[in-house]
Amino acid sequence: MKSNVFVDYRDITYPFGIKPSILTQDEKLFYLTKIKMLLKSRNAVIIAHYYTNPEIQKLAEDTGGCVSDSLEMARFGSTYPATTLLVAGVRFMGETAKILSPEKNVIMPTLKADCSLDLSCPIKEFSAFCDDHPDRTVVVYANTSAEVKARADWVVTSSIAVELIEYLDSLGQKIIWAPDRNLGNYIIKKSNVDMINWQGTCIVHNEFKFKSLRRMKFIYPDAAIVVHPESPQAIIELADVVGSTSQLINAVKELPNKQIIVATDRSIFYKMQQVVPKKELLEAPTAGEGATCRSCAHCPWMAMNNLKNIADSLEFGGSKYEINIDSELSKAALLPLNRMLDFAKQLNREIKGNI
Repeated sequence: MKSNVFVDYRDITYPFGIKPSILTQDEKLFYLTKIKMLLKSRNAVIIAHYYTNPEIQKLAEDTGGCVSDSLEMARFGSTYPATTLLVAGVRFMGETAKILSPEKNVIMPTLKADCSLDLSCPIKEFSAFCDDHPDRTVVVYANTSAEVKARADWVVTSSIAVELIEYLDSLGQKIIWAPDRNLGNYIIKKSNVDMINWQGTCIVHNEFKFKSLRRMKFIYPDAAIVVHPESPQAIIELADVVGSTSQLINAVKELPNKQIIVATDRSIFYKMQQVVPKKELLEAPTAGEGATCRSCAHCPWMAMNNLKNIADSLEFGGSKYEINIDSELSKAALLPLNRMLDFAKQLNREIKGNI
């Protein structure tokens, strides 16, 4: 197997946005009422990721919106009849919604909500990297910019990454994978494919600590460990289940254990607790002894979404909140995105056919 260290973004210093101020209960009630009114008047729907704050996830549910992983967010936004999509998540999710629904108005509570994987894969450097390996099929994670998606042959989410890479490998294709090296290493180890990794990481999942997690397992010996594949290999090796956000939610339901140690963003506990209200969910440890974590198991950019800026984006709109993508760039990025959606549909049909 080949590996490639082109640019290593593990230690990059990221610009985090200002954390929103904590609202009082009266302020929360005011904004919740206002948002519900604005959603109706603007023919809008909220599409929220599992990693947004629980109050936002509940709001999306209460107003007929969607709370899901990035693949289902992409599907939902492209088929839902609303003329305005409010994407509560990080910027690449808003861009993906706009690419798939160019005729719709796509807004976000803040356009400053970035993603370390997106930031770790700048288009100029990545394009040059691809040019150095012209014989390879380019597969990029959904956590990338519209420009990087347009440079790729395929876009993929973690829920179908292994299956897609194995499919391409069965066709005899050699692969470039970007940007998450941990997920890339997981795929290589699981599928033994010829794949070169870009060296980006997720600042949330890359902080889970092996020794601390092993010690936690000692304290809770009957607990199962569920892990997102963006985590380091040592963390994955301790896991009972490795999977995407949706797959982990399903896993906590299916596992017989009464206690579950969860190694992904802690905001997913909101949906997990809905499916297993009687189980105890435990946060996997992030910072090592005496260390200070940068994320503490919660994405700092996801935390920038809040009730006030959701209300403001619906009320005021404009360039401060709207996602706009050049039409030619959007068309180029749509091709690998549609390949992903078509592959996911076919994969789902095959799974159902085997049941």
